[in-house]
Amino acid sequence: MVELRKDVEFTGPVITGFTASGFKCGDRRFDQGLLISPEQALAWDGSAVDNLNLAEILSSLNLSPRPEFLLLGSGPSMLQPPAAFRREVEAAGMGLEVMDSRAAARTWGVLRAEERWIIGALLPLA
Repeated sequence: MVELRKDVEFTGPVITGFTASGFKCGDRRFDQGLLISPEQALAWDGSAVDNLNLAEILSSLNLSPRPEFLLLGSGPSMLQPPAAFRREVEAAGMGLEVMDSRAAARTWGVLRAEERWIIGALLPLA
């Protein structure tokens, strides 16, 4: 397992490492996908970029006010979501940042250290 260092203090969950197929937040392992907000980290059964459901992501995280943007980890490689999903995120008044899930996990800590009000949906690594 790869461990990430936490040099900056901030509130909320931080991704501290990777498992064979998923992520580690503090002492909790998520061996599948991960939904994360400044307030919580949840196991997520998201399986593919083509099957994303914004309403499901938002209702699972139940974050208020609405986040600035969605940090989307597209799995082991960087894949763009369908145009319809991108339009849906934009219509919800949020931005969308897409990268492979390992990069998204590292970026999460940087953005939260800046106290950005964001959510993350990270697809499994395997």
